[in-house]
Amino acid sequence: MAMIGTLCRHLDRFRRDRRGAVLVEMTLITPLMLILSAGVFEFGNLIHEKLLMEAGLSDASRFAARCNSQLYTQAGLTIDCADIAANIAVFGNAAGTGSARVSGWQKADVTVTIAAPASCHDAVVASVTKYRSTTAQVCIVRAAGSLAYSGVGMLAFIGIGPITLNGFHEERLIRF
Repeated sequence: MAMIGTLCRHLDRFRRDRRGAVLVEMTLITPLMLILSAGVFEFGNLIHEKLLMEAGLSDASRFAARCNSQLYTQAGLTIDCADIAANIAVFGNAAGTGSARVSGWQKADVTVTIAAPASCHDAVVASVTKYRSTTAQVCIVRAAGSLAYSGVGMLAFIGIGPITLNGFHEERLIRF
């Protein structure tokens, strides 16, 4: 009986003691905070890569909309506006040199379509002006791309499969 009384007193004193409470609380909360912080970092990295990709596609379509291959042809030169636009999208320069804007993004992942017949619209339909233009048709340049996001590994850790980032940008073709 005395042993049970001693045990109860020790347990009661242990229950009232506050000196180790912070250590126990931190032991419980630290793993959760680390996982939450890593998730925020992973999501921020994903958004950053998506924005870099979209900036490249915007630059590519803007270049392709203003690239006039007819001028080069008349001068006896050749130019592939879509190829140069793809270089601009991925590498940020017309030559296609240097490192890619986004790690793992390749020129093959970008498609630049200049004035596809399906993207051309009549400027005037049934005597109603739909588009202001000096030509009878208004055509669109489209740069589209995809990127397999590899990230820093947090998504794989929680079981989310591979993510493919897609983007596109369209510009009105400017004719000279």
